[in-house]
Amino acid sequence: MKKHKNEHADEQNQAAEVKKNAEGAATVDPACTSSELEAKLAEKEKEAANNYDKYLRAIAELDNYKKRAVRERADIIKYGKEDVIRDIFPFLDSLDRALEHADSANDVQNFKEGLKLIQDQLLTCLKKHGVERIECCGKDFDPHFHEALMQVESAQHDDNKVVNEFVKGYLLNGRLLRPSKVSVCKKINKENNECEQIPENGG
Repeated sequence: MKKHKNEHADEQNQAAEVKKNAEGAATVDPACTSSELEAKLAEKEKEAANNYDKYLRAIAELDNYKKRAVRERADIIKYGKEDVIRDIFPFLDSLDRALEHADSANDVQNFKEGLKLIQDQLLTCLKKHGVERIECCGKDFDPHFHEALMQVESAQHDDNKVVNEFVKGYLLNGRLLRPSKVSVCKKINKENNECEQIPENGG
């Protein structure tokens, strides 16, 4: 009887274990989980390979951009003045024609007028590229644009006014290229001047 009970208990335990295994198999399938993991791993490997390929392409493009920028910079330095030089050619042509006529021409006035036209032509060319002369005669002395070579006494000019211009100054788009070299008025004191002249007249 006791043996019969033990056998019955063993059968119950085996049935419970089979049921437990069946329930576990229903909730978690080891084979299915492994397959999903392999698929996800393959997908991530493919994504990593694509990202690495994009990285290599970006590095190559950056390297090509740097090389192209270096070449373009070198070309700008080498050929950047091409437009200016092309615009100066007509001025040189005019000079050539003026020199050809100078050998046979006796009219000095016509020659001077020709030179004036060439000068105007060159100034127009420079203005096209943002270069302008500094107008300074009769204006207030400005150390930002003028370089005073001397002071002169003048009754016709106010104190600190530009009297003469020895070398013309130029601006490039408003920035100083070369200052005008000028003489500046030092106002004469008329009373002192008259006092100085009285003894001479009396003598």
